[in-house]
Amino acid sequence: MRRIAVVGASAAGLSAAETLRREGYDGTITLVGEEPDPPYDRPPLSKQVLAAEWERDRLALRTSADLAALDLDLRLGVAATGLELVSRTVELGDGSEVPYDALIIATGVRPRRLPGEGAHVLRTLDDALTLRERLSTGQRLVVVGAGFLGAEAAAVAWRLGAEVTVLEPAAVPLAHAVGAEVGRMLAKVHVDRGINLRCGVTVTEVTEDGVRLAGGEEIEADEVLVAIGSLPNTEWLEGSGLTVGDGLVCDQYCEAAKNVYAAGDVARWYNPLFGTSMRIEHRTNAAEQGMAAARNLLAAEEAREPFAPVPYFWSDQYDMKIQAYGFLRGHDEVAVVEGDLAQRRFVAGYRTGDRVSGALAVGMPPKAIRRWRQAIATGAAWHETVRTVEVT
Repeated sequence: MRRIAVVGASAAGLSAAETLRREGYDGTITLVGEEPDPPYDRPPLSKQVLAAEWERDRLALRTSADLAALDLDLRLGVAATGLELVSRTVELGDGSEVPYDALIIATGVRPRRLPGEGAHVLRTLDDALTLRERLSTGQRLVVVGAGFLGAEAAAVAWRLGAEVTVLEPAAVPLAHAVGAEVGRMLAKVHVDRGINLRCGVTVTEVTEDGVRLAGGEEIEADEVLVAIGSLPNTEWLEGSGLTVGDGLVCDQYCEAAKNVYAAGDVARWYNPLFGTSMRIEHRTNAAEQGMAAARNLLAAEEAREPFAPVPYFWSDQYDMKIQAYGFLRGHDEVAVVEGDLAQRRFVAGYRTGDRVSGALAVGMPPKAIRRWRQAIATGAAWHETVRTVEVT
């Protein structure tokens, strides 16, 4: 195994390349990235970058010296367009090919869009810088989607003095993930600051003057941000023989086929800790899964370890810090186990079946939720864990 290709040069791909070197691999590592910039951090795009607190150079995940030390065959600014498993080659958009003995796929996701022209999305550094140039006091911004990305951008735009309208198709934002009660609390944070939040409305298209709703109503805006979720970048894998279904389907070791592994937002893998397949679009998971995929690729088959993390994510909105551990989707019960929802300082626990499957904290110190991570990792029984927390 003298040639390993890593397709995707963001957090997951970089983590995989670094792990290969750290584990002693001294062959050729080709790192392919569609964007021309060296690997950079994405979570600040909707926060510090959009708020003009950080500039481009602060986002770099590694210095040029760090990248040089990895001795990579670095191919930036070119996308992967095809994969041949038999000949073991990755086809690139510039007409070249990358041969490999083993492959790690970390091509991430791209934003969903709406019909019409002129709307912003928020995935790349250029996306964030372009929107930032358009935001100022009095500008009318419509944000389509009240998920975490849309909420973060709305909070920054409000702080910059823009008039913000957020349009959300669900009756309660994020209810499918965090539960209706927590979702209503998060929504009220925006409303209390003067954000025009409208739930239960569907945007059908972007127009020259704003957006149009399903009933025909038009909402005027100077700028429109579409934040309605993402699609895994798997089109280039069509016809390759790999299994694709809302991501590249992998086993518990992150393996999609013999000597083909995946990591990051594009990977749908079986997480044995929760007994289900999942695809996680969070920064921490990308780095951890890149490491796991690289180690399993290099390991003997009997020495591989399942990738069974407790997912973690965070969100900053106004002066509010949100942190969560676990897999919250599909939960059966939500209970506030510490603090007060009305005061926006609380920890909520999530039950799936008879076990603790997740926890979310708002405005609490890190230690308040950290102990829940252990309960999730060990598959602790719900009633015993909640009782213990309430007593202590």
